Amino acid sequence: MKRATILMLASIALTTPFIAQAQVAGSTVIGVATAELRDVTIGWSAKRQVLGKPVFNDKNERIGTIDDIVIAPDKAVSYAIIGAGGFLGLAKHNVAIPVGQIKLVDGKFMLAGATKDALKAMPPFEYAS
Repeated sequence: MKRATILMLASIALTTPFIAQAQVAGSTVIGVATAELRDVTIGWSAKRQVLGKPVFNDKNERIGTIDDIVIAPDKAVSYAIIGAGGFLGLAKHNVAIPVGQIKLVDGKFMLAGATKDALKAMPPFEYAS
């Protein structure tokens, strides 16, 4: 009888810190509410629909490829890194373009007014160390 009581008290003592942590963690909402989930599902998936996709100008000329998406420190997606020029990644010139300037038109990413030469003339984007 004593052994069963000791085991029960030991198990309560071992689980008590976890219960307290769960209550603290439970006070913060994690994830997406059901109402927000619809907005998430109609948004762009960087992995499936954006990365590696070509970018065209308003003359339907291919001017580059979306190589990366940079998320600003305030957690807003702010820039698409577009690789312009180069062959198989050699001598590629990466530039940062505000995501708001890129439009989806007839299933293609469009950057109105841009040309390959204009992108190559922009300052190159380089990742911080």
